[in-house]
Amino acid sequence: MKTLLLALLAVGTAYAADPVKLTLEDFTDANGGKPGAGWTTEEGGVIRLTPTKGSSFLISKKEYASFEMEWNWKLADAGNNGIKYWVANIKDAKGKGEWLGVEYQMIDDDKHPDGKRGGSHNSGSVYDLIDSAKDKVLKPIGEWNHSRVVVKDGKIEHFLNGKLCASVDTKSDEWKAAFAKSKFAKKVGFAPGKGKLMLTEHGDPCWFKNLTIKELE
Repeated sequence: MKTLLLALLAVGTAYAADPVKLTLEDFTDANGGKPGAGWTTEEGGVIRLTPTKGSSFLISKKEYASFEMEWNWKLADAGNNGIKYWVANIKDAKGKGEWLGVEYQMIDDDKHPDGKRGGSHNSGSVYDLIDSAKDKVLKPIGEWNHSRVVVKDGKIEHFLNGKLCASVDTKSDEWKAAFAKSKFAKKVGFAPGKGKLMLTEHGDPCWFKNLTIKELE
């Protein structure tokens, strides 16, 4: 009985791991160096992106497979950004590498050209793969949104301001069909089931705060 109790406590501990807060110290540039120009930390731990010459996306030092990630974000008028996960450096036939991953889209749905396309290019979507819910709750530009991504056993859920806005099982026919129609269709090795995180840089100002991640067993 004592052995069983200890085993159950061990399992409970694995699932009750505290979220880890991520800062710029947990990311590098594409070449493994320190975050480049444009990435700064403001009061309250806010990560700010002010695009400038030489600024680029950031890659996490650690890889994740199943996890729960939460953060708050806001954009400038007509802005575009996102967070990617399961990011891997995928090489083409010529050996040229490209950092690719599944993206939680963050965009001005009303003013950015890509956001106005709707479908799988608007906020909360699994970018270029799965559309976000029509009744999602998106705060006005300049206000903080809250997002959460839950990835478990290949199943993806995107939440926006407390409400589920997109979901898909990457082992399903729905995913296969969406992938076949997407811009990633010919990218061999896309979404391998684990990988790094990416704070994207699309040339627009963006703010992140309270970025946390908890690994799931």
